[in-house]
Amino acid sequence: MKLKEQFKTWKQIIRKRGSTLAIVLVALAFLIPNNIILALAGNNSSVNLEANYLVNSSEFKFGKTIKAFDNNFRVIFPKTADITGLTEEANIRLTQLNEDMATPWNLNKISQIYQFDFGAQNLPRTFNLEISYQEKQAIHEYKQVFFYDRNSNSWKPLPTKDYQDKNYVAAKVTMPYARVVVLSYPGVLVSGKASWYAYKGGLFTASPDFPKGSKLRVYNLANNKFVDVVVNDYGPERLKHPDRAVDLDKVAFKKIASTGAGIINIRVEPLEIKADSSGRLMGIPAKGATNNPALSSRAAIVMRESDQQIIFSKNSTTTLPLASLSKMVAIKTFLDINKNRTRLSEAVAYKLQDEKYNYKYCQPWESPKIKMREGDKLTIKDLIYSSLVGSTNNTVETLVRVSGVSRTKFISLMNANAQAWGAKNTFFVEPTGLSPKNVSTVFDYALITKQVSQDAIILTASAAKKYSFKTINDKKTHSIKNTNYLLDLSKYKISTSKTGYLDEAGYCLMTRFQNGKDNLITITFNAKTRDVSFNETAELMNYSVRLIQNGQVGVASAE
Repeated sequence: MKLKEQFKTWKQIIRKRGSTLAIVLVALAFLIPNNIILALAGNNSSVNLEANYLVNSSEFKFGKTIKAFDNNFRVIFPKTADITGLTEEANIRLTQLNEDMATPWNLNKISQIYQFDFGAQNLPRTFNLEISYQEKQAIHEYKQVFFYDRNSNSWKPLPTKDYQDKNYVAAKVTMPYARVVVLSYPGVLVSGKASWYAYKGGLFTASPDFPKGSKLRVYNLANNKFVDVVVNDYGPERLKHPDRAVDLDKVAFKKIASTGAGIINIRVEPLEIKADSSGRLMGIPAKGATNNPALSSRAAIVMRESDQQIIFSKNSTTTLPLASLSKMVAIKTFLDINKNRTRLSEAVAYKLQDEKYNYKYCQPWESPKIKMREGDKLTIKDLIYSSLVGSTNNTVETLVRVSGVSRTKFISLMNANAQAWGAKNTFFVEPTGLSPKNVSTVFDYALITKQVSQDAIILTASAAKKYSFKTINDKKTHSIKNTNYLLDLSKYKISTSKTGYLDEAGYCLMTRFQNGKDNLITITFNAKTRDVSFNETAELMNYSVRLIQNGQVGVASAE
């Protein structure tokens, strides 16, 4: 570096720091190799480290690698770099940012945050970054380089290759300026074990982490053979097999190992990851990742059940239609009236009038129902499970009819229960949720969930993945599948759940799940699609658990 420029740089440090140490650093500057300056004013870890490099244009003809910060950050210009218009000498400024800077809530920061700045110079616009990571627990996890987008105040991922054996990642960059960091996806495994299964008979894999349709390259670490596969199924269950990254279809497994091996050590390289219906890639919205969940649902809440601590809230006191979430209150009201649980096995006769109440609010073909004829007989247990598992409307009205009180009285008791539970902004005009005049708030419904979840029958029925029964008179089988697919996919133990939908209400979802010795209640109202409802609920589940694990329980409000 030219003497005049070197002196100018350290003069700026003195002006900023105003310290004796800075003056000493100026003297030391003349002993530093003539192409690097490190601004190390003070030993505080929050002080940024800077490195300036003056590079002659001729150096780019043969490729150029710039190493900084103990070789943890490397800028690599390829030999094929376009140097048209490059001035004789170029200044490259690199910074290690040690100041506090928020990173995405759902990812782990496993490197320093670095900044590169090429200014307005005509430097090659395509180059590679290599960034070392230090966190040993992240070695097996999926990682990406993210850059900070000031326009959206979010972090966005770059295509990244992970060199696990050397503890660094590489990414291709086309920007003259950016702040970058390596982030890992907690629990998303890209190395571990794999077994095989016989299913479709092709180059397929089951993954609990990567969406269906994603393409993965799976390496056998014993022989370095690999096979390219498409994710077509969910599994293995991570709770049962914590070290299993994927399982391979038998045909794919045989490409890299003998089936007699049973289980092999593998490494996974994602080739193409499918976005979900909301445009999210691995939970990252198209507009980038932020330090709090960015929800499109109109209202949402996460409440810790034991002390009613609010962990997250968005429009938590806004009154909205709650659709079929009304059914939970109807079932609890029925069970409170009929405390003698021997009635569960009691056979009752179905009446077509039961479903006609539903048609006041919808066309006959629009209402989820169990198809039955006048006089068909089924048990009260069948009615309860059908109402909660399959969200059938006609079965709720049958329960109301056989409850022992009039329909008007039953609805009045539903409202009285809600008020007694503290749900002051909740009101019902009918028991199924078909009326948009059935309203609540997500805060109210969290209180309701706490109360209804004290009933063992509701716990068992609402979290059942499926239910089948036969009508007593004709032995006809009726099979119902739960409308909450998080019961199949969630890594958490879900104890209570209910879905809901109306045109006026959008998609609503209640999920209560176990976290340690406590339970967390998650509610979303008015999501645009069913997938958004599920995805944002899953995001809130992960967010709340992560916050609790980090000792950061409090209100992260989006009010």
